[in-house]
Amino acid sequence: MKIKLRILYALLIAMVSFAATAADNGSTAYEFLNVSPSSRVYGLGGHNLTIIDDDINLVEQNPALLGPEFDRQLGVGYMRFLGNSNFMNAAFGNGINDRSAWAVRVQYFGYGKMTAAEPDGTITGTFSPSDVAVSGVYSHDISERWRGGIAVKMISSNYDEYSAFAICSDLGVNYYDDESELSLSLVLKNLGGQVKKFNDTYNSVPWDIQMGLSKTLSSVPLRLSVTATNLRRWKLPYMEREDDNSTTSPLVERSSFMGNLFRHLTFGVELLPSDKFYIGLGYDYRTRSDMATYSRNFLSGFSLAAGMKTSALGFGLAFAQPHTGGTSFMFNLTLSLGEFMK
Repeated sequence: MKIKLRILYALLIAMVSFAATAADNGSTAYEFLNVSPSSRVYGLGGHNLTIIDDDINLVEQNPALLGPEFDRQLGVGYMRFLGNSNFMNAAFGNGINDRSAWAVRVQYFGYGKMTAAEPDGTITGTFSPSDVAVSGVYSHDISERWRGGIAVKMISSNYDEYSAFAICSDLGVNYYDDESELSLSLVLKNLGGQVKKFNDTYNSVPWDIQMGLSKTLSSVPLRLSVTATNLRRWKLPYMEREDDNSTTSPLVERSSFMGNLFRHLTFGVELLPSDKFYIGLGYDYRTRSDMATYSRNFLSGFSLAAGMKTSALGFGLAFAQPHTGGTSFMFNLTLSLGEFMK
């Protein structure tokens, strides 16, 4: 056990160093990795590391959410994203023993058909850019309330005649007290980098440090969640027009203390009338502030989710409208094969 832990610590240090170096010496790409394939998470603001539930789609946010309670569960999802983008995913997870579990996941990100052109503007045809991420996940119960997990992701990108390949990893830990229904998590996301570049320019993956908390209230059937992201740096400035109602008003940079604080935080609240049904509302201030120059509306930054499940089958829906010209929908389905085989 000590040898395994030393190997894990060495791997962690190496990947953190690699990610930090990559972030400082190249441009960031692979932003699709920040779009959750879980409709529940997407409807709760797009980030949530701490929901404890029998849903294999949640594991993408934190590998420590995987556990031996997953009994040959299959999850699939589809998302109609902005523009002509279509995202799809499939995942399968199963327990190894009473303390460990494994899972595999495939995600496809298609961005629709685009026009190909030479630098002088000559149209040469069309192409359909896409990204594919294949992941393997392993988790282990450290103690009765602590669980750790690791996910290794291999990413292939194809944009017309250009292609690239990257490898990265998520490392997560979760603390869960089932008596008070308190869940705490820490995740290091997307540690790694490109193995094969698109051209002469190195693009780093968007590695991040994230923390989260979820608490179910004892007096009412509500679960509150707060997730902190982009913890590698404090300042997250954004541009905003002096007059929010004018598209020609000058742009000014905003970077106040409270603005930076809330741009790190995602809030979610769920109504849980039973363990088989939920309705969720999320708010992400960073999304709302980023849309300040892109015709945002009242719904910018807000998102909605709802879902139902039985012992063997579950489904979820999510909706968000970051700005007036972009509406996104997501659908998830889970199937517990172990329940069908009983």
